[in-house]
Amino acid sequence: MTAVTAHFCVDGTRLLWRGDGETVLIEPWGRDSVRVRARLMHDVADHDWALLPADPVDATIEVDAERATLTNGRLRVVATSSTGIQLQTGYDRNFCHLAFFDASGRLLFQERDAGGSLALVAREHRPILGGDVRLTASFETAADERLYGMGQYQQDVLDLKGCSLELAHRNSQSSVPFVMSSRGYGFLWHNPAIGRATFAANGTRWEAESTEQLDYWVTAGQTPREIARAYADATGHAPMMPERGLGFWQCKLRYSSQDELLAVAREHTRRGLPLDVIVADFFHWPKMGDFRFEDEFWPDPEAMVRELDSLGVELMVSVWPQVSLESENYARMKKENLLVRAERGLDVHMSFEGPSAFLDATNPRARDFVWQRCRQNYGRHGIRTFWLDEAEPEFGLYDYDNYRYHAGPVAQVGNLYPQHYARAFAEGQWGDGETEVVNLLRTAWAGSQRYGALVWSGDIASTFAALRAQITAGIHMGVAGIPWFTTDIGGFHHGDPDDEGFRELLVRWFQFGAFSPVMRLHGDRLPTREVYAADGSRRSPTGGPNEVWSFGDEAAPILERYLFAREALRPYLRTVMRDAHDDGQPVLRGLFHEFPADARSWSVKDQYLLGPDLLVAPVVEPGIRARNVMLPAGADWTDLWTGAVHRGGEEIEVDAPLERIPLFVRDGAMPEVVAAVRFALQGRSATT
Repeated sequence: MTAVTAHFCVDGTRLLWRGDGETVLIEPWGRDSVRVRARLMHDVADHDWALLPADPVDATIEVDAERATLTNGRLRVVATSSTGIQLQTGYDRNFCHLAFFDASGRLLFQERDAGGSLALVAREHRPILGGDVRLTASFETAADERLYGMGQYQQDVLDLKGCSLELAHRNSQSSVPFVMSSRGYGFLWHNPAIGRATFAANGTRWEAESTEQLDYWVTAGQTPREIARAYADATGHAPMMPERGLGFWQCKLRYSSQDELLAVAREHTRRGLPLDVIVADFFHWPKMGDFRFEDEFWPDPEAMVRELDSLGVELMVSVWPQVSLESENYARMKKENLLVRAERGLDVHMSFEGPSAFLDATNPRARDFVWQRCRQNYGRHGIRTFWLDEAEPEFGLYDYDNYRYHAGPVAQVGNLYPQHYARAFAEGQWGDGETEVVNLLRTAWAGSQRYGALVWSGDIASTFAALRAQITAGIHMGVAGIPWFTTDIGGFHHGDPDDEGFRELLVRWFQFGAFSPVMRLHGDRLPTREVYAADGSRRSPTGGPNEVWSFGDEAAPILERYLFAREALRPYLRTVMRDAHDDGQPVLRGLFHEFPADARSWSVKDQYLLGPDLLVAPVVEPGIRARNVMLPAGADWTDLWTGAVHRGGEEIEVDAPLERIPLFVRDGAMPEVVAAVRFALQGRSATT
């Protein structure tokens, strides 16, 4: 039954306000959480961009004249309505101000006040010719709060307070618009438009360049763990990571043939080195968009998969969403509206290795088309792991206003693309009975995790500065609800195995990779090698060797030790991945996630936790052979290398020779795993 007052309508647990052409809807959306929507001259729309349908909760609404209070568990929203003649205009103006409190009554944040004569507007719907709006939502926030999440932006910054972030995907930038505050709330900007988020000392502002309505979701929690759980419940939990995701993944710029790839897998076996996944990267196809192997270089995919299976190795194949104008599929896809469309000029979206257009992943028919091609040309050979590259998508120029998807203009819905690209393969695989889905993508948006998206950090530089940025990137991605994260070990761009400085970087990055959610060696190594077909025609070149034995006599034995250490971690990684699946927890975690009561844990950006019990302190500067480690208060910490026990709350200096990454175990946890890891790092097989 709907109750109507002078200021509000109450429909069960939904609170509605109307005035000056704006409709505002506030409703519970999961435990301790609400969803807020506002639209001009329409009822609000029910877009399911990332949020899943919410289960009913025991929320209450109280209305006292111009004030309404919606209480849902730990979150309380106070809506204050006002009506009066504005002197400057001479007519009635209607306003509704929203403020968000925790269960104790502490203000978490609130919409920006009008500021007296400043006449500021918290929800600004600025019309765009054609009917939609440019939206700005402004909030007053605590100057001393700390903020985390938002995906990854290739910056060595942990606390996002003070940052201004583009809400758009680029190669090596994943915009996932969920932010967690140290004050005990999480905020999802539930809008896939191109825009900007600004977390200033004097307030937070969210902007969408083009949209229909305001839409955001808020949750309150006493700890980061509670906030992570509520966010996963709202947007979806990651599947359970398949066993192949726990081991080592081998890749180089591209193996140019079936014989070359098999030779590497055989060499791993000959050397007794662990290997779970090996990758057939880009341009194994005749033309982009053919979605199949080129016969000359890959003559018998079924036999290749069969041999790899006998070695205990899975094959992952790269699938690009680009469709070359010369592809056997281009004409049909263009005719059937399965491609992204340029709004003006030539309908070419990228020209890497020739002009191409992008598959429109937001179109259900296009998703089905690409899956049917990949099922026929890959799946039937037993391939079930896909590298969904270029998932931003990577337009030749990021002119977001020049493209249109089935779901709408890119300026309005562009950030949906990677989520729908992952969805195409996950739903296709699930429909075929596959139960163990993990596919690699270069970017993600809110909700991508529920489609088995393993996100890597893109084509980054082979530098120590880039390595440092991957730690904060991994922490922020975990907070943003993407628990499966990985990087190109060694960086992507042009590391030279003959360069001593790069070999040091590679060892340090390999150590970080061994204690990352997924351990994956990749990169465009020097020297570049040209590739030609039998008829002399050119193919895409490939980089130099990128196997663990490719980096010299000093590095190779160290890398091998970390392969075996990764194997020894499997039992622990299973439990951590289970925590991600069941409870929505990050795999790679900031120290604050487990130790929020230790104020220092909110600012440490060069350490992290792998799951709850393993503290990792990578070496991220060249030439360093010792480093300081902050041990969070609230636990005892055992040095995995020496066995020494330290009381939490200390900062200590530890040795870090080239072969050693500082590792500490919480409260004597997982003793059998620790023993096996220590055994492996001493240079002996975890299975010896």
